[in-house]
Amino acid sequence: MNVKKILLAYSGGLDTSCILTWLKETYKVPIVAYCANIGQKEDFDAVHKKALATGATKCIVQDLRKEFANNYIIPAVQGNAFYESEYLMGTSLARPCIAQGMIDTALKEGCDAIAHGCTGKGNDQVRFELATKALAPHLQVIAPWRQWEFTSRNDLFDYAEKHNIPLPATREKPYSIDANLMHISYEGGILEDPWLEPPADMFTWTISPEAAPNKPESITIEFNAGVPVAINGNNLDPLELIELSNEIGARHGIGRVDCVENRYIGIKSRGVYETPGTTIIMKAHQAIETLTLDKEVAHLKEYLSLKFAELIYNGYWFAPEMKVLRKALEETQSHVTGVARLKLYKGNAQVTGRKAKSCLYSNHISSFENMSAFSPADSGGFININGLRLSNWSKTYESIEEGVRQTT
Repeated sequence: MNVKKILLAYSGGLDTSCILTWLKETYKVPIVAYCANIGQKEDFDAVHKKALATGATKCIVQDLRKEFANNYIIPAVQGNAFYESEYLMGTSLARPCIAQGMIDTALKEGCDAIAHGCTGKGNDQVRFELATKALAPHLQVIAPWRQWEFTSRNDLFDYAEKHNIPLPATREKPYSIDANLMHISYEGGILEDPWLEPPADMFTWTISPEAAPNKPESITIEFNAGVPVAINGNNLDPLELIELSNEIGARHGIGRVDCVENRYIGIKSRGVYETPGTTIIMKAHQAIETLTLDKEVAHLKEYLSLKFAELIYNGYWFAPEMKVLRKALEETQSHVTGVARLKLYKGNAQVTGRKAKSCLYSNHISSFENMSAFSPADSGGFININGLRLSNWSKTYESIEEGVRQTT
């Protein structure tokens, strides 16, 4: 590649530490290290110093926590976005947020290429590069894992030791960790055997459900048009609310998931996740929707949510179909206003009550104690009309099949 200046997505971990040195050796151009603060608990001053010490001409640390909360996590909650029924996609949602920050910074810094540390087998390479093609297709992309001679992380440990690069990981516990405001994910290394139970000391955020408090905790979460706005009656902005829900959920061991998922490129991958706060918020949101969404809208939204999650996971956040889909999902949220109550206990978040201002649930209509609000005779006609095709099918084909059986 003929490049003049490179912006590197930099975390200071094993991969990007080695990549920074490798880029300097290979391209011999200025390297701008870019680190996004999306809520991970990290010493960003140390990351900044390490980047400069490793050879970056400049290191930019950008605070994207509010952007991540407002424009990524909250829309995912409104859309009930689960990938393959379990994964709340903390990494998948973080990538377009980081990519937007990277691309904006690259253009401001006069970079003509961006580089990332995603492996050739993972989803993140797709997410970063599809975002680049959608937002700044003229930028070149450098993906060292698809270019260099190294084939494993053990090779990187050798390279780091040769170049005296300090690393946070060790050969003994080389699983990959990704942390942000929404979750912590663990992949690779000792977790690649799907039969092995994750080691207890691996989890750094949530307490184990067994060690969680023996007394349940009841909380309320209030929503306005599908957006969580208060916990226990205290009004909070999205970032504050997510941080508080994380604190509450973590102490009750909520949000641990161990799953084998299907990556976009066709490989199965085992991932272990801690998503304490958003797990609680999502359950509360779904509880309010049961009161406020029309039946057919709710059923249509289930289908749209599956597609929404698939597009997020596969890296199409900035695609035109995503814009259309998000508009449709936003339309469903106009009346999702109310309060849900949950009981938190040893890894579980159980909905124990819900109420809404615009509520489609009616005691008067649904109660078994008040049949006058609904004519039982109407149900008979409803059943007869909907059963007409079944009766016709049975009379036509069952008689034919019976005739065939008798002749044989």
